[in-house]
Amino acid sequence: MTGTLYLCATPIGNLEDITFRVLKTLKEVDLIAAEDTRHSIKLLNHFDISTPMTSYHEYNKIEKARYLVDQIREGLNIALITDAGTPGISDPGEELVRQCYEAGITVTSLPGPAACITALTMSGLPTRRFCFEAFLPSEKADKKERQRILEELKRETRTIIIYEAPHHLVKTLEDLYQALGERKITICRELTKKYETAFLTTFSQALKHYREQDPKGECVMVIQGKSVEEIQREEKESWEEMSLEEHMLYYESQGKDRKEAMKLVAKDRGVSKRDVYQGLLKNVP
Repeated sequence: MTGTLYLCATPIGNLEDITFRVLKTLKEVDLIAAEDTRHSIKLLNHFDISTPMTSYHEYNKIEKARYLVDQIREGLNIALITDAGTPGISDPGEELVRQCYEAGITVTSLPGPAACITALTMSGLPTRRFCFEAFLPSEKADKKERQRILEELKRETRTIIIYEAPHHLVKTLEDLYQALGERKITICRELTKKYETAFLTTFSQALKHYREQDPKGECVMVIQGKSVEEIQREEKESWEEMSLEEHMLYYESQGKDRKEAMKLVAKDRGVSKRDVYQGLLKNVP
C-alpha cells in the first residue's frame, strides 16, 4: 500500500499552538522530513516524539523529494514540517507536494499556525481580499525582479502581506514607500511570542521609528492596498491628458467600433456621448 504525505503545521513561536492532531501524526508516521533537523529536534523533544527525522530543505528539495516520494510509494507515511508555520507556504515543501501529485500519492494538510494569516487577522486592515508576496527578492540576488514586483504592487487593491528579516526592514520599507506612496501598514513582530507587537502606522512613520530604533525579530508587514477611488482618479487624469481623438484611437485600436469607442470615452471622462460627439466634430477640418 502506498503511504501518505502529511503537511504538519508547527508553532511559529508559542509551542502551545500545536494541535492534538499534529502531535498524534508526528508520533505515528514512519518518518519526519524537517527543514532543519537541529531546530526541529527541540520541538520533538519537548513533546517526547521519537520518530526518525531526515532533512528536507531549499538546497536538496528536488533530489530529496524524489527520494521521499520513493519511500512513500513503498508504504511509508511521511510528515513534512518547516522551521515554523505551515509547510508549503514560502518554503521548499511545494516541490515535494508537486512531485507527490505527479506520482499519484495522497497529500493531506493538517491546519495550524501560519505567520501570514496570524498577522493579517490582527492587522486592523481589510481581510476579505489579500495577496501574499512572502519575501521580496533581494537587490543583490535579483534587483530587476524586485523592481518588477514593486511595480506590480503599485496598483494592487488587495491587502498585501510581505515577510522581512529585521536587518533588511528599513531598506524594504524605503523601497515600498518610494514605489507605493504613503500607505497604512501594520508591522507584526515576534508573533505568538512573549514580546509580540503589532504596530499599525504608515510608511513614513514606520521609517522614522525604525531609523531611530533597530528592529528586532522576524517581521510580517501587512500593507493597505490601493483604493479603487484612487485608481479611478488616476485613470481619469490620464484620460484628460489625451485629446479626444487619441482617446478614441485607444479603443478603436482594440477592435471597438466607433459607437462603442465613443461610449467608453464618455464613461472614462465622466461626460455624455453627445459631449464626446460634439467635441470630435469641432476638431474636424
